[in-house]
Amino acid sequence: MSSVHLFLNNSIISPAAAAGIRRRRIPFPGRVIACATLDVRPPGLTAAATEAAAVMAAEARVLVGTYARAPAVLVSGKGCKLYDVEGREYLDMTSGIAVNALGHGDPDWVRAVTEQANVLAHVSNVYYSVPQVELAKRLVDSSFADRVFFSNSGTEANEAAIKFARKFQKFSNPDVKQPPVEFISFSNSFHGRTMGAVALTSKEQYRTPFEPVMPGVTFLEYGNIQAAVELIRTGKIAAVFVEPIQGEGGIYTATKAFLQALRSACDDAGSLLVYDEVQCGLGRTGLLWAYEAYGVFPDIMTLAKPLAGGLPIGAVLLTERVASAIKYGDHGSTFAGGPLICTAAIAVLDKISKPEFLASVSKKGKYFKEILIQKLGGNSHVREVRGTGLIIGVELDVSASALVDACRNSGLLILTAGKGNVVRLVPPLVISEGELDRAAEILLECLPVLDQSNSK
Repeated sequence: MSSVHLFLNNSIISPAAAAGIRRRRIPFPGRVIACATLDVRPPGLTAAATEAAAVMAAEARVLVGTYARAPAVLVSGKGCKLYDVEGREYLDMTSGIAVNALGHGDPDWVRAVTEQANVLAHVSNVYYSVPQVELAKRLVDSSFADRVFFSNSGTEANEAAIKFARKFQKFSNPDVKQPPVEFISFSNSFHGRTMGAVALTSKEQYRTPFEPVMPGVTFLEYGNIQAAVELIRTGKIAAVFVEPIQGEGGIYTATKAFLQALRSACDDAGSLLVYDEVQCGLGRTGLLWAYEAYGVFPDIMTLAKPLAGGLPIGAVLLTERVASAIKYGDHGSTFAGGPLICTAAIAVLDKISKPEFLASVSKKGKYFKEILIQKLGGNSHVREVRGTGLIIGVELDVSASALVDACRNSGLLILTAGKGNVVRLVPPLVISEGELDRAAEILLECLPVLDQSNSK
């Protein structure tokens, strides 16, 4: 039974109405008007559209209103395509916010998850499990790290990194009454929404409603070497959190000089350098880890989004020096590193870590960036096309929201970033050049909407 049929069997809409849902291209009928029953249907509104409206109305009744969702009820996906309840097909340039690296329904991933689900899904961390150890070995073997801690999301990974940094400073300075406890983060940063991670996130609208958040965080300009080095040298900084490429912040890339300066200053002062590669890591740049492009290694690195191919996971990678400060009971999680999740992650990591796979990502990223510059660069609203691999931003001189809507109505799903004026393009890493061509073409066709929205 599909999710749509399950919903309809427990709602006011007959499940029979869903029988005609197929993967097909159909014209967009316009704005859906929510209606209470199947009998009250605006003229011209199809049964499928009514079903979509019912799902949206039910969501408004039973879920906390934390999301401003796009008006699409997605029910299936294959490869780089998604399909909604009305049968419309979309080219997915969002990957569930840089999560679905292998696209939707990858057969090897599906096989691994199905087989493991039939054997063992969860046991907790009271016991050992083979998939967790195997995944940790792969992460250690492919990175700077000596140890791994698993969590369930990116924000949880960053919370763990905060705790580990504080514990490391106490462990390393046993005779100091007040060891370093403060943190540095940067402009345009995003590290999560839980209380510690949100304290490291620069956007005030994420922090202000929940203040006081964790104290002791200083935000500096991303890339400002002098300011960062001066503050690190005060001896008060437990750790510096930095994204080698900022995703949510607007697709800004750190320079090698910046990261080298942070590394040197942290070494001199005894502070830790933490890379947040939740969005930019795991093949997104055409390298397995974004830091590889710089040759500058962190003490801690946080991962999440694509690691388990759509299932919830986070990971903290640490050097032995940092891990030696962490003892039994210092941190933990009931669900983290379960057999099912880790088996899924092994399937993902085994694919994306292959040199030929990473080379294809790099090649497609260069190709996509070139055609975007060629097709969009002459538009008066396009300020810059930037990024590396398949994490690309198109900065506009106006809000991108109208373009996002127009693209969705034309069958292309895209995201925003920065102050809402950056189009964020993070497709599945398996996307074809033909699909990238189509995405660029739809973006070009939809750009005139920015003139219309700007004139209002």
